[in-house]
Amino acid sequence: MLTQTTTRVLEPSDLGAALAILESEPVANAFVTARVRIAGLDPWRLGGEMWGWYADGRLRSLCYSGANLVPICATPEAVRAFADRARRAGRRCSSIVGPAEPTAQLWRLLEPGWGPAREVRAHQPLMVTESLSAQVTPDPLVRRIRKDEMDVLMPACVAMFTEEVGISPVAGDGGLLYQARVAELIGAGRSFARIEDGKVLFKAEIGAATPHACQIQGVWVAPEHRGRGLSETGMAAVLRYALADVAPVVSLYVNDYNTPARRAYARVGFRETGAFMSVLF
Repeated sequence: MLTQTTTRVLEPSDLGAALAILESEPVANAFVTARVRIAGLDPWRLGGEMWGWYADGRLRSLCYSGANLVPICATPEAVRAFADRARRAGRRCSSIVGPAEPTAQLWRLLEPGWGPAREVRAHQPLMVTESLSAQVTPDPLVRRIRKDEMDVLMPACVAMFTEEVGISPVAGDGGLLYQARVAELIGAGRSFARIEDGKVLFKAEIGAATPHACQIQGVWVAPEHRGRGLSETGMAAVLRYALADVAPVVSLYVNDYNTPARRAYARVGFRETGAFMSVLF
């Protein structure tokens, strides 16, 4: 008996079914789940389309298509369907990112038409914790950033993004979208830093946040202060805030070649539970 499959853009009325898929893997899907919980499935509010793959009339897999292309709970057959749709639409995203296996399959199918990529990060360990480690004392000087400290924080944010992604976030639109995102996180009380003499020594944000899981991002230590353990004590402080105020499970993903960061996060209490992959254009 043949399985009947189809792929279509989801509509606001599909929200319940989409959330059921997203929340079946709350840690891996935290980024997209957070966006959908706030914006729903209307493409204008969501900032992109949500594609759904159906088998025998039941929604089984998703793919977010916006600034990022993100396969979600995607089976191999669903990935092929999403790749066909993406090829027809043409590349409009700045990256493909998601769990390593389906993202790798998606990129294999899209690379002949979309390649070459600027960079492919094939294995980015996904790290998770539900508790604070007793080995590292949280830095008492790491705190929430106030709205009136935006100008102090921005240079550190720009430096982190440029170092991590390889391009400046202020290119193109002059950084308006990036500044808006930083301001949004500050306003939500999810931006943290240690500031001394008007300069940021350590910073990190709680980016995606749902009732079930949240994700720490943008971890950065000023170059002249690296090697002093600030990443460990700073991360412990942010983790304490995250577990107390945001979600019971905290995650992050890190480049596999960044051995010092992986060791630091492990000492803070994170353990590797899977892997992401990023394709950057």
